[in-house]
Amino acid sequence: MGKILIIGAGGQLGQCLKAVAISRGIIDIVLPPETEANILDPAGLGALLQKEKPAFVINCAAYTAVDKAEDEVELAKAVNETGAANLALACASNDAILIHVSTDFVFEGNIVRLLNETDEALPINVYGKTKLDGENAVVALLNEHFIIRTSWLYSEYANNFVKTMLKLGSEREELGVIADQVGTPTYAIDLANAIFDIIDSRSAAYGVYHFSNEGVTSWYDFAKAIFEISETRVKVNPIPGSAYPTKAMRPAFSVMDKSKIKKTFNLDIPYWRDSLEECIFKIKSDR
Repeated sequence: MGKILIIGAGGQLGQCLKAVAISRGIIDIVLPPETEANILDPAGLGALLQKEKPAFVINCAAYTAVDKAEDEVELAKAVNETGAANLALACASNDAILIHVSTDFVFEGNIVRLLNETDEALPINVYGKTKLDGENAVVALLNEHFIIRTSWLYSEYANNFVKTMLKLGSEREELGVIADQVGTPTYAIDLANAIFDIIDSRSAAYGVYHFSNEGVTSWYDFAKAIFEISETRVKVNPIPGSAYPTKAMRPAFSVMDKSKIKKTFNLDIPYWRDSLEECIFKIKSDR
């Protein structure tokens, strides 16, 4: 497999990659602190890769504050585009394969059908645009890359929708949750396993891939499932997105077609609700 270097190791996906690496017995893995793996510091990145000589670099570092990005355009651009370019160049100079994590938010989301990797990307917010620009930078600068678009990421680590709902459900008797935005939740542990499966495959089928859990749901139905599985008593009301205005627009429909990644790497992807049950069990067990 070779040495694996994780950039953004302290974030949600980075922590999941660490947990999965431990469970799979992967020991040749490096999880540097952000001070040593700053994607806005090209010289520092170069020195890190020269020192560690990884076969694979997994980029989990990103600016993900979707609404704040509308005001912090330059910062989002720096992290999501320039940072990705810096890392691609460092990988190119050190013969490392890059696995770069992207998002369903690169799509406009106005067509109700499964989105595949060749569909035109037309982001409708700054976050999505900067992530798409980051993808394009990786493609332009490094041949040996896997770009994995994912959606609605959650886990027992860091802050995410599942943990927010569990907290709000314990504090309130009633909640309104958006019902007209449809996609697929993704358990970050499942994504981490898929990334290691790609590495294990030793495949050179480089390019863009889609990965989420199986199935389709709305934020409203996702919240309902969270409360049902966790046995949290709270009334959930479906509301339109227009009733909860945000600075950044969101895709109305961003369900991705995963046929390519399943066929190429022989992946068996869990259904979203099954993975949600696993995550909530872990969260409750840790309390």
